[in-house]
Amino acid sequence: MNAPLAERVRPKSLEDYISQQHLVGPGGSLTQQIKRGILPSLILWGPPGTGKTTLANIMATESQRPFYTLSAISSGVKDVREVIEKAKNSGGLFSAKGPVLFIDEIHRFSKSQQDSLLGAVEKGWVTLIGATTENPSFEVIPALLSRCQVYILNPFEREDLEALLHRAIAQDDQLKDKKISLKETEALLRISGGDGRKLLNVFELVVNAEASDTVVITNEMVLSKVQQNTVLYDKTGEQHYDIISAFIKAIRGSDPNGAVYWLARMIEGGEDVKFIARRLLISASEDIGMANPTALVIANNTFQAVSTIGFPESRIILSQCAIYLATSPKSNASYMAIGKAQQTVKQTGDLSVPIHLRNAPTKLMKELGYGKGYQYAHDHKDNFALEEFLPEAISGTSFYEPGNNARENALRDFLKKRWKDKYGF
Repeated sequence: MNAPLAERVRPKSLEDYISQQHLVGPGGSLTQQIKRGILPSLILWGPPGTGKTTLANIMATESQRPFYTLSAISSGVKDVREVIEKAKNSGGLFSAKGPVLFIDEIHRFSKSQQDSLLGAVEKGWVTLIGATTENPSFEVIPALLSRCQVYILNPFEREDLEALLHRAIAQDDQLKDKKISLKETEALLRISGGDGRKLLNVFELVVNAEASDTVVITNEMVLSKVQQNTVLYDKTGEQHYDIISAFIKAIRGSDPNGAVYWLARMIEGGEDVKFIARRLLISASEDIGMANPTALVIANNTFQAVSTIGFPESRIILSQCAIYLATSPKSNASYMAIGKAQQTVKQTGDLSVPIHLRNAPTKLMKELGYGKGYQYAHDHKDNFALEEFLPEAISGTSFYEPGNNARENALRDFLKKRWKDKYGF
């Protein structure tokens, strides 16, 4: 069975490697290390089809090292230990030319599987190269991550993708017999989504679908042969985090159009309806908060509604909520308040509860003065008594500072009247 085009034209040397110039171009952060054969253990982090596996192979080849490879999808702890044992016996112990162990999709390894790599990396039995589409900060255990350098691979630029196509036409034996003309490439590039492997494999599909040996690539021709222009959205990958980030930032920035667009991207990509609703709940409190407390009620009702209804009808409810939040006044005062309070707790430790605020459920506690002097607010005018509710060491500290919006401006006046400028409102 023939290998796919992307595999047939996979580069074998740095000179043939397209893109990622910040890593392997002239002056790239990895170029000299590869040429000298002195490599650190590292993680290659980037979207699918950006050349992570290819680069790992080139690094091992050009540094003239033994190369072992595992896939996190099909390998377990036993497989890891067997490969490490082979590496130890290959004569590379503590050598700058020691074996390279490449693990594809390392983010799929469990904690125990990643733990099994620590000793070999620490003792220099192998140089680890891991490839991942996920943020290593979240998916690689800290002990392993601290022993590796992280290098980021970027999606291919338009020029890179077109260069891949031209090279495939020129180098692949199965394509040389055809007269291929790239009249238009926009459809191919859009379908690829910056994924070089996907681009080449779709290109091969389109070329092979033509009966004639003369093939003219146009946008119309490509779209007619590719059944579905799939939305680029990986529910478990980096796109997942990037798009939800854009969605929340559009809401925070009071742009309902941006919010609805990124919502549509998630819906078309098959995102979990509850995940979207949970993020709306967080935004309602973090970004709107006391400027419009009803936003939290709306977001919570949205979560309950979409949990009951599901897609496709939930798209309407999510859209309404996203637009409501985007067009609401904004305040992060509640978010900032708890952050300041937590920082104070970390700095001051477990300060004692003032004795007048303590609970006194037993006779002994009452005799010790627990609760003595506490003023019951409802016994006073306007249900308010001027009282100290913080430990003495931080008395007068202000955590909540009302935002500059109609509702919180009124709250500021309310608090000033009550607290007589104690907190500097």
